[in-house]
Amino acid sequence: MRQADLELVHLTKRYGNTTAVDAIDLKIPANSYCCLLGPSGCGKTSTLRMIAGHESATVGDIVFGSANVTNLPPAKRGTAMMFQSYALFPHLSCVDNVSFSLKMRGVDKATRQARARQLLKLVAMDQYGDRLPAQLSGGQQQRIALARALITEPQIVLLDEPLSALDPFLRIKMRMELRRLQQQLGIIFVHVTHSQDEAMALADLIVIMNNGKIEQAGAPRDVFNHPNTAFVARFIGGHNVIPTVNGPIAVRADRLLLRRPQPGTNGLIDGVVRSVEYQGTYVQLAIEDGDGREITATTDETTFDQTPFNPGDPIAISWGERDVHHLSQAA
Repeated sequence: MRQADLELVHLTKRYGNTTAVDAIDLKIPANSYCCLLGPSGCGKTSTLRMIAGHESATVGDIVFGSANVTNLPPAKRGTAMMFQSYALFPHLSCVDNVSFSLKMRGVDKATRQARARQLLKLVAMDQYGDRLPAQLSGGQQQRIALARALITEPQIVLLDEPLSALDPFLRIKMRMELRRLQQQLGIIFVHVTHSQDEAMALADLIVIMNNGKIEQAGAPRDVFNHPNTAFVARFIGGHNVIPTVNGPIAVRADRLLLRRPQPGTNGLIDGVVRSVEYQGTYVQLAIEDGDGREITATTDETTFDQTPFNPGDPIAISWGERDVHHLSQAA
């Protein structure tokens, strides 16, 4: 059972006349980290809440292994949810916060606290068991919330924007910790985020949602290098969507070839540099083409220093045919 796949079959959620999740089909393999990625209102949190049982499905099924859990209450699904706010009890110690669900199940104090301390050690918080949440940093509170989610030995962990409240440095550290725990436990993690970097770093399976539908699902590298639609190319980042007579194409920002215009020659696109940003490991240029469209190009520092550009400079842009990815006409 612990190695089972999670499958969503024609899953739909309507709120009155509004369709939040529109007949999605998705298979999440056993022992995988899945990130649901998309803009606000795309349906990712509603999908997560239906998996948890906190929202009922209007249509469709949620199947875990051979069991259809669509109509089971949350406590019977083998899931645990970690919320964005952490939702720790402020008057309880970390040990008591972690062990609270076992207390509600009637487990004796010694047993539940021993188990809680095991989980605190797993998340590197075993030295903080007797502290109150207010005595912890945001990252430490998150670890306590994660230990609390794991104490019931769930088969699926559901995470709703768990890193959004953390500062950038701690966010990177905690995403590595989440990945380590998922691999160590060997269970499914389903993680909702609006951060492309977060999803790319964590996921085995990345699912990009828009307007209640799945635009594209696959391994992060495959989705990034082979976006199906203009929406995916724009949302995943790092691409320019360029209209052509044969339909829209996507070209990665780091694959654009930049040079100064020369008399008698043209680039595939001629434009004007609007801004130059030094980003440490690369330089990013914002370019406006003749039709007023913005194009983003990135180049390594050494290449930029060989042919530097300043705001206001004319620029010629080209690319290799192998770097062109043809997109569906869908937006």
